[in-house]
Amino acid sequence: MNDSKLLSDHQLRIVERVLNEERREHLVVYLSGAHAYGFPSPDSDLDLKAIHIEKTQHLVGLSSPRVTFDRAEVIEGVEIDYTSNELSLLLGGLIAGNGNYLERVLGTTALVEHERLASLRPLVRRSLSKRYHHHYRGFAHSQRLALAAKPTAKKALYVLRTTLTGTHLLTTGELISDVRELLDLYGFGEARSLIAIKQRAERSELNEREAAHWTSEIERAFACLERAESESSLPAETPNVEELEAWLLELRRENW
Repeated sequence: MNDSKLLSDHQLRIVERVLNEERREHLVVYLSGAHAYGFPSPDSDLDLKAIHIEKTQHLVGLSSPRVTFDRAEVIEGVEIDYTSNELSLLLGGLIAGNGNYLERVLGTTALVEHERLASLRPLVRRSLSKRYHHHYRGFAHSQRLALAAKPTAKKALYVLRTTLTGTHLLTTGELISDVRELLDLYGFGEARSLIAIKQRAERSELNEREAAHWTSEIERAFACLERAESESSLPAETPNVEELEAWLLELRRENW
């Protein structure tokens, strides 16, 4: 299991138990959420976002297999949030500019990786387009609304993480989900104070002065994202759809 250093031995045992019970062939199991974003708390849940590979014979037969599996529960004090989507949804989502799927493929906190993932990653890097702007802006906006309703350090960090990951992707073509690597780069180093607050407790609320300050800073982060989209050298649409489809067809033939 990769990136075991992110989790305690107890958490790893729970993850292994869940994956043993979720008996499907995973292309990747990605540890998302606060662990990937650089600000986990002792009580953070384990947000497992997976992609699985269905047997080809099940896809071409009379029945339609289930393509999404969700599981949320607390096991021995560890909160687990597991979601797995079938490979076809992954590739379609990447073509559409789904940042959640992109992070599963290119993120650095994968716990399980199929050998096929290595051949997919360079194709996905070549597939990047400006379509990801819509995803990162939309997700950040929803978090901004949540922050306005109840100002917490966690919600402020989620907005900053999303806007800055999108900004960096559109500017450089590189995916970085850990906000600690982006804060100083884009002039938001002060937000390390939010990380300290959040890591003390998952739901730490901001006082009125802090909330007003970070609301202003978040508007600046949105401006960075909009500027990155307007100046980005990425193509408007996914440039290698046929290449992605050829990879998928080869895998389907071998996975009969």
